[in-house]
Amino acid sequence: MSKEKELTFEEAMEQLEEIVGLLEEGDVPLEEAITIYKRGMDLSKVCHGKLQAAQEQLVQIVDENGELKPFQIQEEE
Repeated sequence: MSKEKELTFEEAMEQLEEIVGLLEEGDVPLEEAITIYKRGMDLSKVCHGKLQAAQEQLVQIVDENGELKPFQIQEEE
């Protein structure tokens, strides 16, 4: 991806959905389809990175002492 403004997850997903729609129609010349596909792969990487970052934030919580610790759900017996 170029040095354009960083996309939000939602913006990247919206663009990715548009690309999927274009490619599914099949009316795009081969060379253009390849370029569009590459852009889609870049957007997919952006989305994956943002989801991974969010997941990393969600697996830790701050305890009563202000320290980060792993988040664990205690299962009921």
